[in-house]
Amino acid sequence: MFESFFVSTAIVAIAEIGDKTQLLAFILAARYRKALPIIAGIFIATVANHLLAVSVGHHVAKLFSQQVLLWILAVSFLLVAAWTLIPDKMDDEEGFLSQYGPFIASLVAFFIAEMADKTQVATVMLAAQFPYFWAVVMGTTLGMLITNVPVVLVGHFAAERLPLKLIRSIAALGFLALAIYSAAQTLNLPL
Repeated sequence: MFESFFVSTAIVAIAEIGDKTQLLAFILAARYRKALPIIAGIFIATVANHLLAVSVGHHVAKLFSQQVLLWILAVSFLLVAAWTLIPDKMDDEEGFLSQYGPFIASLVAFFIAEMADKTQVATVMLAAQFPYFWAVVMGTTLGMLITNVPVVLVGHFAAERLPLKLIRSIAALGFLALAIYSAAQTLNLPL
């Protein structure tokens, strides 16, 4: 259970750095300058989104044999590793953000931005790999908060100083390691 929690936290925290939802946190922080409602919106949106993702992951895990599931996971982790190397760009959200306060704007924008995002895909895959539903939900949610709360608190100051290319490369290596691990399990190779 602890492995499910810690691996989920680490994978999502690393994958989230430089992600479009992190860019969204920058935009929200600059626009509203009210950290607590933004953080509350991010938290609730993430819990809702990751509950959905973990539910899908657990359902998918039941549809396939362990062997097939491990191959699906290996290929999926490999694809997410490649996807992680591509920098995210934020679409212009100014029209939407100007209509609502910081809590509602954060809640809705984060929930929508996370749909089919690499961290949501990673959450589905983690849920398919680990049987502990709540450990994965709590771990992936904590991973999102670890990377987004500081962004809200310090704004653009940190964005210009983070080596995002290096961080994306490390995240891609993490997903590549998970792909190799899943493939090795399928082939019954010792690791």
